[in-house]
Amino acid sequence: MTLELRGITKRFGSLVANDGIDLEVRPGEIHCLLGENGAGKSTLMNVLYGLYQPDAGQILMDGRPLTINGPRDAIAAGIGMVHQHFMLIPVFTVAENVMLGDERTGPPRWARSLGPLARLGWSGPVGWLDRRRARRDVAEISSRYGLQVDPDALVADLPVGVQQRVEIIKALIRDARVLILDEPTAVLTPQETEELFSVMRSLRASGRSIVFITHKLKEVKAVADRITVIRRGAVVGTAGPEASERELAGLMVGRDVRLTVDKAPPAVPEDAEPAFQVRDLTVLDESGQPVVDGVSFDIRAGEILGIAGVQGNGQTELTEAILGLRPAAGGSIRLDGRELTGRSPRQVLRAGVGYIPEDRGHDALVADSSVAENLVLDLFDRPPFGRRGSMDVRAVRANAAHRVEEFDIRTSSIDAPVGTLSGGNQQKVVVAREMSRPLRLLVASQPTRGVDVGAMEFIHRRIVAERDQGRPVLIVSTELDEIFALADRIAVMYRGKIMAIVPPETSREDIGCLMAGTSPDAAGPPEGAADSQKDAAAKDGDADE
Repeated sequence: MTLELRGITKRFGSLVANDGIDLEVRPGEIHCLLGENGAGKSTLMNVLYGLYQPDAGQILMDGRPLTINGPRDAIAAGIGMVHQHFMLIPVFTVAENVMLGDERTGPPRWARSLGPLARLGWSGPVGWLDRRRARRDVAEISSRYGLQVDPDALVADLPVGVQQRVEIIKALIRDARVLILDEPTAVLTPQETEELFSVMRSLRASGRSIVFITHKLKEVKAVADRITVIRRGAVVGTAGPEASERELAGLMVGRDVRLTVDKAPPAVPEDAEPAFQVRDLTVLDESGQPVVDGVSFDIRAGEILGIAGVQGNGQTELTEAILGLRPAAGGSIRLDGRELTGRSPRQVLRAGVGYIPEDRGHDALVADSSVAENLVLDLFDRPPFGRRGSMDVRAVRANAAHRVEEFDIRTSSIDAPVGTLSGGNQQKVVVAREMSRPLRLLVASQPTRGVDVGAMEFIHRRIVAERDQGRPVLIVSTELDEIFALADRIAVMYRGKIMAIVPPETSREDIGCLMAGTSPDAAGPPEGAADSQKDAAAKDGDADE
């Protein structure tokens, strides 16, 4: 089954998300749709799946025009989609989730003993769901493609990688011949990613086509048969998996990009005293359950500690507790020997902590305020930007002009609302603000989320520069490539705990095991494991007394 998109255009007001896109997906191929966040990839696939209606263009199946007014039409045409955020009901079993939207009825078990009724094909009143058939279908599809999913397992009890397989099974049971996978590895460990690639190859061997949406170059080269690159809503090139990562990155960004981080070993003695210490930190969620569970680590001045882990294992709560955005239920946070636990965000920032939050739109920027104003959001009331309750507009504008040039922020004017900038340039505004004042600690959570590889290159250089100036740096990222590129040591979090702190030479496989909650023998005794950390904490307490 050959799928074609011709001249697909989709607008949202003045924004052209898709601009006359042509795409062909051949039978039995893995076709990768490559592009940075915001390039228009997901919008295009939402048009194909019927979630959006195109403003222009057409969709063809085997050369015949296809009208898709909604997901039901797409499913009927043999198109399935696995969304980046899963569409599953946690309290339902796998079989029950698979039945949703395709409920089939049959006689209840007790009615099968009523011979005459059963022979007449009686199916019971509306509401007798044929769960046995659903379980049988799940087991059959699971076995055929090596998906290894228990039909009777509760979705809430399944690891994220297995939940993704449930979504794939949902599509296959509806006989999808073209399967769209939208950023499918965003929440997976390295091992789960490899397992997903094995499933994708198995589906390809069965004659099904896969559209694989991603921005990760290594994954493209590992699994794609053909690659279409989208930049700013338009197709800018096609390539095969033999294309180099540098060539693909150049297509994505529109210029040559360095994909490696030039970084010398940290110029800090192994026995140097830590500048930043976290001891037995515990943070509770709204229901009183620990989301950060007795976490301890140290960072020396001039060192980057990277925290790796699948999103949702306590990393967000950890950084928010450090910044005073979330109360700590126990433990201590110290910077240069001074206690930060219990301080307000304003006090923490003024203690010399720079903070790049994971959600810049929600936590770091005021979209309607100007670039100049956003560059002094936490400094506007202090000299040289403010005195006696009034802001010095001239100083604010002079600062903005200097930072825009220094950090290569692409904006039409320093007076333009920051919300009008691209995602990468918005992130540069945050980085510029946080790195343009005297720092004693930098905390960066997902520092390059949603930015193109060009902006990523720049932000990585600035983070390393902070380390080289003698600052302790804490990086939190779900991107293992970023952790390996930046970190001098790596702490792996799983379910609110630090599984181990390991050197950056540790293999991806061992890091992946730790991310999944197991401790591989190859990782050796965890550097900075809980017992040794508690011993250190006890020594600290003795010294304080």
